[in-house]
Amino acid sequence: MDNPGNGIAGFRLTEHTWMTELGNWIDAISPDGRRAGALLFDPKLIGLPGVRERVVQAVMTDQRLVLAGLTGLIPVADVVAAGDQVWLLTAQAVSPTLADLLAAGPIDPNGAASLLVETAQTLLALHAAGTTHGSVHPGTVVITAEGVSLLSERGLSDAIRAQVSQRERDAAGWASLARGLAASFGRDVPESAELFERVAATAQTLGLGTARDLLVNERGRLPGGRISRDGLARAARGRSAFAQAPSYARPPVPTPQDEGDIVTLLRVPGPSAGPVRSGIGTQPQEPPAGPVQFGPGVSTQPQQAETPAQRIWREGRGEAATVHRGGGQAARASRARRRRTILSAAVFAVIMAGAILAWFRLGNAPELAVKSINVVAPKKTQGCGSAVMVTATVVTNGAPGEITYEWRKNLDKEIVKGTLRTKADQTSYTVPLRWTLQGRSSVKATATLRVLAPGPVLTDKASFTYKC
Repeated sequence: MDNPGNGIAGFRLTEHTWMTELGNWIDAISPDGRRAGALLFDPKLIGLPGVRERVVQAVMTDQRLVLAGLTGLIPVADVVAAGDQVWLLTAQAVSPTLADLLAAGPIDPNGAASLLVETAQTLLALHAAGTTHGSVHPGTVVITAEGVSLLSERGLSDAIRAQVSQRERDAAGWASLARGLAASFGRDVPESAELFERVAATAQTLGLGTARDLLVNERGRLPGGRISRDGLARAARGRSAFAQAPSYARPPVPTPQDEGDIVTLLRVPGPSAGPVRSGIGTQPQEPPAGPVQFGPGVSTQPQQAETPAQRIWREGRGEAATVHRGGGQAARASRARRRRTILSAAVFAVIMAGAILAWFRLGNAPELAVKSINVVAPKKTQGCGSAVMVTATVVTNGAPGEITYEWRKNLDKEIVKGTLRTKADQTSYTVPLRWTLQGRSSVKATATLRVLAPGPVLTDKASFTYKC
């Protein structure tokens, strides 16, 4: 699949490419030999006034979020310009997507639940950081070979359209994912499909957090009663463009135009750089006085007349290999390796510092305790064939852990058991119960919630009237 004749800023472009609303995505190989991605923006879009600056600002926000510990996004390595072309380069593969997997066949319910839980976690983290994704759909959900679900193109659609999407747009996109997954396997596993439909409705009415908790708490309706990445991992490995040739006609891979040095568009903080701000509405910083260039002797000086050595580095073509390769090229390669080593060491140090901080925080965290529960049922009389939603609010001391609970109904012997994973610094959780009543009668229905662990056992109940 590799096409070594095409490259951009050290990334080798393969022959696997596909079109999106933003431009042309291409599977690529990073300079250190790992799978990566390259997006060549549609020149009609990126050339519009202000679009390039907004794209750069969105990417810089992503990089700050990733450095702060947010996971679940495809990391962006750089945004570069080559003449009139603008490229976005990722540090991780951007295929296969959920759209690719759905085109090949249905996703198993266990893997679909894993995808929904992980993407919901990512969206909630983005919302907590004061930003949104803006374009959640099957084409922006990337599945890794390990079955992990990541989001790509965060903020790019908004940057193109000069808008700021609200959280409700992300919730609607996530709900659409849930409904699409339910439709893919609905005939074979109707109980799981019904759960996904309820989860989708919950996301748009009560929010992503409640929808995620509902999916986790009712995982007993999934095959085997578990959430698993195994099926997603198998499907992703089977659809990898590096594992098989595409069965469709692919557009030609564009070659970067030979129009001067490749210039990074990401700002490099200097002595005169202003403070770095994150979040929605941040204005882009002023660009540096001169271009920041890739290539030998990384320079920030205005472009001078091109030397033969610079032309050899830029073009990377076969005929350039015959032009004077001396000790200078080996020295440049050595400097590039040292720069990569220093950067890798810095990133590793940041990750380790975060891990140590998290360890200390967890080590000193108090044990989970449930302070109170409050069960609420509809006050209105319910009619024939009603599906009633009884909700309970569980208040904790804000410690992470697991709550075990059960719902009991006075009209039958069914006991609905569940668990709830709590997070640090969150104290309130919603535990829903869906109760469907049928038949002709007039009764008082009572739902009782019992929190079993951590102890002591707490109980609360609520009643409603059913009349048919």
